[in-house]
Parts: sequence; structure tokens; C-alpha cells
Amino acid sequence: PGFIAHPVDFGYFSLSKTKTHLPIRPMHVLYLVRHAEAEKPSGGPHDFRRTLTPQGMIDAARMGKLMARKGIKAEAFISSPSERTRVTAEVFAEQMGFDEHQIQYVENLYEGSPRNYLAALSTLPESVGSVVFVGHNPSVSYFAEYLTHEELGNMPTSAVAAIEFNCSWAELSGRSGKLQFYDSPEKLAGYDLA
Repeated sequence: PGFIAHPVDFGYFSLSKTKTHLPIRPMHVLYLVRHAEAEKPSGGPHDFRRTLTPQGMIDAARMGKLMARKGIKAEAFISSPSERTRVTAEVFAEQMGFDEHQIQYVENLYEGSPRNYLAALSTLPESVGSVVFVGHNPSVSYFAEYLTHEELGNMPTSAVAAIEFNCSWAELSGRSGKLQFYDSPEKLAGYDLA
């Protein structure tokens, strides 16, 4: 007989009395970026001021442009304050149409551990759905693997790991994320050895 479905709206998806299953959008997406190729380290206090090489500038622009072509709109940018991460964040922001003056630089991300990365993300308001986060190896690689339980290995410079979450920023923890995509300049050029 005449059964009429009455939809119930929950914001991201709708449920009805019929058995229709629609995909649920993730609450949050983290775009974890390793800084672009930088000058060779000379040791000492100069490490903080190492800037990008010409190839690093090109790679950062290519990866930022790739994210823009994928339709990614970041709502926030967080970066270590070192010269190489700052410039990488600015290049990505320019390519993605994000105001570089809105980039947040967090002091303890320079030489910080994944614990520092978690702490920085946990301060984001829940209204922020997506964030580009620019950091250093080995912490970036460890953090991506910790969140996703995927074996990504050593993230190359300018690589991006997109990780989605169905929890609050403050609830991020090991294995709480799902890898959406993983791209690098090597992969774009077709010579990714992984």
C-alpha cells in the first residue's frame, strides 16, 4: 500500500524511511604538506633560515596548483615559522586562492614532534572544515602514518597527504583518519619510486 517516505535532514546527508544510503561527508580534512626542497643544511642556527631552492619553488607551485585544480578550498593554513615552511605555505596559499596574511605560524612546530602537531590542530574551531598544515620531516611522515595507519614512508618535499576525519579536531588520534589521496612532485612527473 501507499508508503510515503518522510526525509529527515541532518545537514550533510538526509535519511528517509526508505533504505536509501547516501555517502556521509567527513567532518574535517587535513592536507598535510612537507615543505618544498630547501637549501642544503649548513648546521647551527642557520637551519631556521634555510630558504627554498628554485626547484622547491617550482614544486610548491605545481602542488598548490594541483590542489586548486582538485577544487580544494582550505579554510585555514597552519605552518612552522621556519623560512622554508613559511615560503612553502605562501606559495600553496597563492595557488589555492587563500589570503597569505591569514596563515597561522606556530612556533613549536619547528623541530616539533607529532604531539606538537596534534596540539596545534586541536585548537582549531569546529567551524573550520579543512586545513593545510605545512611542516618538517620526519614529523610530517610520522604524523601521517600515525593518523591513517598507512605505510607512506618518507614523504618527499612538497608531498601532500589528504586525510579525512569524522571526529572533532580535538579528538584526532592514532588511526582516526582515512587517507583520501597522497601526491608528490615525483608522482606527478611519473617517476615515483614508491
